[in-house]
Amino acid sequence: MAEDDQLSDIDRVFKALADPTRRDVLDRLREREGQTLGELCARLAMTRQSASQHLGLLEAANLISTIRRGREKLHYLNPVPLHEIQERWIDRFERPRLRALSEIRRTAEEQQMATVPTYVYVTYIKATPEQVWHALTDADLTAAFWGHSNVSDWQAGSTWEHVRVDGSGVVDVAGKVLESVPPERLVITFDSPEQDREDPSRVTFSLEPYKDIVRLTVEHENLATPEDRDAISHGWPAVFANLKSLLETGSVLPQAPWEMHPS
Repeated sequence: MAEDDQLSDIDRVFKALADPTRRDVLDRLREREGQTLGELCARLAMTRQSASQHLGLLEAANLISTIRRGREKLHYLNPVPLHEIQERWIDRFERPRLRALSEIRRTAEEQQMATVPTYVYVTYIKATPEQVWHALTDADLTAAFWGHSNVSDWQAGSTWEHVRVDGSGVVDVAGKVLESVPPERLVITFDSPEQDREDPSRVTFSLEPYKDIVRLTVEHENLATPEDRDAISHGWPAVFANLKSLLETGSVLPQAPWEMHPS
């Protein structure tokens, strides 16, 4: 602690930025400001004690600011120290050259991303976010509308399995829970055990309430091939049609929609 007391303001900024977890915290706050400690813990898959230590260093570096709202403490990104770094070490260099290099890198990254198929599907369900979340994460309900049981404790860092319901116990898809923020957002890796890819595909479920309905969005990224994208572009609408029917009518569709041959 005594050593930290002797650090200059700029030293504290660089010390805070040196850790990838703290940079991730800043990224989260850049995406959505005003998060509580609990929200940051859930999205970063860490204990409250660890998160508090990281936030303390970020506060000491003045990279985040906080306000109280009742019993909650809300965290906000403070870009001023980063701007000071830019003025001191970046602005003195030739801006057009830096912009050109940045544009070259951005174009290369976009071209690389364009080779990796991604699929997005949106549906609207007359239900509450809690009901939709429960349906997505309950083994019995997924067995009813998906034909497989999704088995996990759904905590960030845990594994999950997509298990056949024929009694065989065969796992057709497995992965890891990357983010779990009930009832708003669930992010999982998604691949067959046989593939066991180092960089598996990733599925994000986003639940957004609007009065008496929920907009459910699934984004399936990093698919291995265009053929995989074609397959899931038939599968996801079929699964969610069954989910929508179950939540709105109490029954799944009379025939399994994924068995219908795509036109």
